[in-house]
Amino acid sequence: MDDTAVVGVLLCLAAAAGHAVGVIFQKPALSHASPLQVTAYASTIGAIACLPFAGQLVTDLGNASAGSWAGVVYLGLLPTALAFWTWSYALAHMPAGRLGAVTYVVPAITVVLAWPTLGEFPSGLALAGGALCLLGVGLSRRTPRTVPGPTTSPTTSPSPEPAFAESGAVGEVRGGETADASGPARAQD
Repeated sequence: MDDTAVVGVLLCLAAAAGHAVGVIFQKPALSHASPLQVTAYASTIGAIACLPFAGQLVTDLGNASAGSWAGVVYLGLLPTALAFWTWSYALAHMPAGRLGAVTYVVPAITVVLAWPTLGEFPSGLALAGGALCLLGVGLSRRTPRTVPGPTTSPTTSPSPEPAFAESGAVGEVRGGETADASGPARAQD
C-alpha cells in the first residue's frame, strides 16, 4: 500500500471518528432544541471553522461559472442542510447506536449510483461486501420478539431463582414456565 492510500485510509478513519463524536454531542443537544435548530447551529459552527478560507472562496467564486455556483448551492441545500436536518430528526426519535447502524447503507447506495453515473461497475467482492453491509443493517434494525409472560394468580408469586432451559442458557422461572432468549416460555418438565 502506497503512502497516498495510507493517508486516505487514515483520513477516512478520522472522518468516521469525527462523525461519531458529533453524533454523541448532537443527541443531548436535541433534548434542548429542535432538529432544525441543531442543524442550523452545527452548520454555523462549520461555517465559522471555514472562515480562514473565506478569502480564497471569494476569489474562486468570482471566477466561477454558473454551473459551479449551482453546485455550491446544491451542496449547501441537499447534502448539507436537508441531509443533516433529516439525520437530526431521526436521532431525536431513536437511540444513536441504532441510527448509526443505518449509515452502513451509504456504501451500497454509492455503488448503485456510481454504476450509471460514473460507469463504475463493482467487482464481485465489492458486491459481496455491499450485501454483507446491507445484511448487517437489516439485522441491527430488527426488533427482538417479546415474550409475553404468563399471568400469575395473587396467591402464586414467580420464583426469582434462575433455571436452565433446554439450550443451556439461564432463564427466569415464571409460574412453572421457563423463558430464555431462544424463544417463548415453555412449561418445565
